[in-house]
Amino acid sequence: MEKLRMTSPDMTAANVDKIAQLFPTVVTESLNGHGAPVRSVDFDLLRQELSDHVVEGPQERYQLDWPGKRAAGLAANAPIAKTLRPVREGSVKFDTTQNLFIEGDNLDALKLLQESYLGKVKLIYIDPPYNTGNDFIYDDDFAESIADYERRAGERDAEGRRMVANTEANGRFHSDWLSMMYPRLKLARNLLRTDGVIFISIDDHEVDNLRKLCDEVFGAQNFVAQIIWQKVFAPKNSARWFSEDHDYILVYSRDAQSWTPNLLPQTEEMLARYRNPDNDPRGPWTSSDMAARNRYDAGLYPVTTPSGRAIEGPPRGSYWRISEAKFREYDADKRIWWGVDGSNVPRLKRFLSEVRAGKTPQTLWTYQEVGHTQHAKKTLLKYIPFEHTENVLNSVKPVELLQRILQLATAPESDDIVLDFFSGSGTTAHAVLKQNAEDGGRRRFIGVQVHEPLRIPEPGFDSILGMSLTRIKNVAEELINQPSLSGTPDTGFRLLRVDTTNMADVLRTPDQTDQEALAGLDDSVKPGRSNEDLLFQVLLDWGLELTMPISLERLHSQEVFTVEDGALVACFDSYVSPDVVRTMAKRQPLRTVFRDSGFDSDAERINAEQIFRELSPSTDVKAI
Repeated sequence: MEKLRMTSPDMTAANVDKIAQLFPTVVTESLNGHGAPVRSVDFDLLRQELSDHVVEGPQERYQLDWPGKRAAGLAANAPIAKTLRPVREGSVKFDTTQNLFIEGDNLDALKLLQESYLGKVKLIYIDPPYNTGNDFIYDDDFAESIADYERRAGERDAEGRRMVANTEANGRFHSDWLSMMYPRLKLARNLLRTDGVIFISIDDHEVDNLRKLCDEVFGAQNFVAQIIWQKVFAPKNSARWFSEDHDYILVYSRDAQSWTPNLLPQTEEMLARYRNPDNDPRGPWTSSDMAARNRYDAGLYPVTTPSGRAIEGPPRGSYWRISEAKFREYDADKRIWWGVDGSNVPRLKRFLSEVRAGKTPQTLWTYQEVGHTQHAKKTLLKYIPFEHTENVLNSVKPVELLQRILQLATAPESDDIVLDFFSGSGTTAHAVLKQNAEDGGRRRFIGVQVHEPLRIPEPGFDSILGMSLTRIKNVAEELINQPSLSGTPDTGFRLLRVDTTNMADVLRTPDQTDQEALAGLDDSVKPGRSNEDLLFQVLLDWGLELTMPISLERLHSQEVFTVEDGALVACFDSYVSPDVVRTMAKRQPLRTVFRDSGFDSDAERINAEQIFRELSPSTDVKAI
């Protein structure tokens, strides 16, 4: 029984709670005046969260630390001058799909998604590099200035690679890996719904560091489970010490009080345990032992079986689970099973109709339930026509493993968003399509993958991203042709590419500008950027989802985009006529945007604003 506080509220603790909700990474442990551990705010880290430059000032505290941590944290908050450009020729069902693939560095992609998908993602699954000494990690040099980083972030090596090998010979072996993961996890947390959850695959090399890192980013109180996945079906006899048969999956929720896993479907084996030998009208049942070892003084009493045999009490060293009064009540209700001849030790009947309609998930996942790595590779080969063995990935996950995660963390009847920003060969997207096909679900996926070239180009693709898109197209074709589908799943995707901003650099100081240069500075849009490119940058800037339906029409010979039945109406033509402005205003959209250079004069721009004030005063009108 809880006691009343009987004091005035602890305002300090309340303030720490508020700060923890906004910045969970700054809450740590310290000692109070009595030497007892208390929760407190790390003001150095709080200063860093509120600063646009690296803040010095380490203090002795309980925390995970490594060289480059502060700079990596700063990188998560630093803005980038980039955008997402649509790639229609690489997309499938571009105009109707609710799924996304993003090509580019996932740090950039996560930053660009911050406003459009803030607090909207139900499930994140990632399979990052395990840092085994042979893996590649993102080449993030956070020791440089933010300006240098922004200039360099889009660079590639001579072969187009954005990732570098992280060998154990590197003196910053663990530090570089942690610096790569830290900003990405911080940004990912922002995207999770309050009842959202993240699953992260990892092995023994970094599981301890990842656990501490996630404790800091998501809060130790939001740790849910550390799952063991049996990834192989036979021991490796070539192992030097032990055959490594498992990986881990760390599970953290955005808010542990708001998320609970779904129950798993009951298996045929589970259902077979329930029978009805006495034709009980309540249906099939199974029985459980009424004796337990936990001390229960009210559970010591004799019973008499229906056949008349006297039982002095529970077996020696144990107690009946229920009191004598409860026992008499259950026996009268025929919930006690005495055996076929009525002379057995009593057992409690548990009816199938009264148990929860599902199985509580466990932390040990065997390969019989969710597949193994060899099975995952066979699946990959089924959907991707490799001609070069060197390109076949060895670390892919089984689709069944991802389906188990989807069953636990999403609902078929929802429009849950599933994000994987280490998309790799596209297993997560594959699992979403397959699970939707099996249960009629409406889950949506967002996959992010850098354009990492293959060792040898394949005839149909030359990168891991191309491999992923090929796989999803082939999976979609198979699902569409299956007559046993629960519904018609959304098998398309919009492909977007991380690129530099669409806006040209037209800012000049007076001494940098002459009369000839002025003519080239009148348009703030870069050459070669389409109206649709501009539209997607506007969607990002206004925080609108990137899969909203888009329609294009010509009004008075000018292109006009309409997003989500009037959530946004836009015209980016180089000239915007008053007739177009008036037609757009009559539709009374929530938002409207024009290209600033589309107006010949300030008077025309002001006139357009007046038209909207007259016909649609609630519309938010802007120009780029």
